[in-house]
Amino acid sequence: MNQTRRQLLAGISIAGVGSLLVGCRTAPNSASSATNRENKNEDVTSEVPTPEVTATEDLMREHGILRRALLVYQESAVKLRKEPVAVPPEALEKTAQLFRAFGEDYHEKKLEETYIFPAIKRVPSPAAAYVDVLLTQHARGREITDYVLRVTAADKIPSGSMAAFVGALEAFVRMYEHHAAVEDTIIFPAWKIAVGEKELDELGARFEEIEEETFGDDGFEAALKRMADIEESLGMANLGLFTAPPPPES
Repeated sequence: MNQTRRQLLAGISIAGVGSLLVGCRTAPNSASSATNRENKNEDVTSEVPTPEVTATEDLMREHGILRRALLVYQESAVKLRKEPVAVPPEALEKTAQLFRAFGEDYHEKKLEETYIFPAIKRVPSPAAAYVDVLLTQHARGREITDYVLRVTAADKIPSGSMAAFVGALEAFVRMYEHHAAVEDTIIFPAWKIAVGEKELDELGARFEEIEEETFGDDGFEAALKRMADIEESLGMANLGLFTAPPPPES
């Protein structure tokens, strides 16, 4: 990978999950930070109230980020089938890096696999039957992300690998759309019942701590900004472009 490419992808190394999102935030200087802390201490009533986000809502917001990454894969697959050079590899590499850091290493490993799936398995319910399949899909998703990162590491996707690469993107999207839908509609509601309201509140606070420990600040907002930048680079930022045409007249 050449120097320009390395500079373009600065801040999204697999080695440091927190560094992936650092570039999305502007760090204040020490003087302004001190001033902000003083202002907060002087008049906390002047702060704009932030709506409370529950643990389950937070998990589903995180799925929203991952679904937007899936949309990038899906649209890119369509374009690459028509024109092999239609999508720059670095945009897909950034998307895979984001999915790895925010989705696989944080959302899946540190939250779902550590707290949610074990709680589901402890309480007999129809939801428990999904856990082993979900874990298998987590593992397969990481294999596909590894593959995407390998292929997009070069400045150009090899023409001989294009069909297999596009197929992998499409298979990943298909799997993870079903995966996230089951978690949102079956797993997360069952988890909420399994742990109860009191523990749910405690876990919500713990999840915020894990997010801060992992990313240094608001990982969701940073991932949201990173995702928006990727969409902008691919001409996908305008939601109106995806409005369906009217149906044919009968």
